[in-house]
Amino acid sequence: MDDFILYVKEGFYHVMNFNVGAYDHVLFFILMAVPFLFNSWKKLLGLSLAFTVGHILSLLLVIYGKVSFNSSYIEFLIVVTIAITALYNIFTAGKRHRDNHNWITMIFALFFGLIHGFGFSSGFKMLAAGAESDLLMLLEFALGLELGQLLIILVILILNFIFTGIFRFNKKEWVQIISSIILGMILPLLIVRWIF
Repeated sequence: MDDFILYVKEGFYHVMNFNVGAYDHVLFFILMAVPFLFNSWKKLLGLSLAFTVGHILSLLLVIYGKVSFNSSYIEFLIVVTIAITALYNIFTAGKRHRDNHNWITMIFALFFGLIHGFGFSSGFKMLAAGAESDLLMLLEFALGLELGQLLIILVILILNFIFTGIFRFNKKEWVQIISSIILGMILPLLIVRWIF
């Protein structure tokens, strides 16, 4: 039971990491949740699960398939996934077609989860070194990931309700402003992690 709690906590804190340069999960899930309201919770749950599945698949490939990538490429691609999501929000905010293409966003969430998972591969190897079962530990870690992601989603849905429901901010502008702020936050990281 102690190991279960330990690895769930590790997964949770992996998402809820606010250290400089390590808050990519938080930014990504703010961007993922900000276009939605509470009535779209099933779509958000699906996107979060798709991201977690991608994250876990990449860690499985690291553990069992011995797959590895240059960490500088992965760190750059993580920032690119955040930039792409921010730009997608900015250019599609308020457009009805967003909801008709949920399977496309699910595929992107899965793919972005793969990239983010590879970014944690070395940290995960150290964490898994003390585990009795890599697979069980991975599932416990995934539960923690999902709980952290759902907490971010819940907070953003509450803020969306407050600002667009109570204070009557224009929903399209709200999404564009939040996405633009996050894009501005990660542009310096794109420059620092530039690999070309």
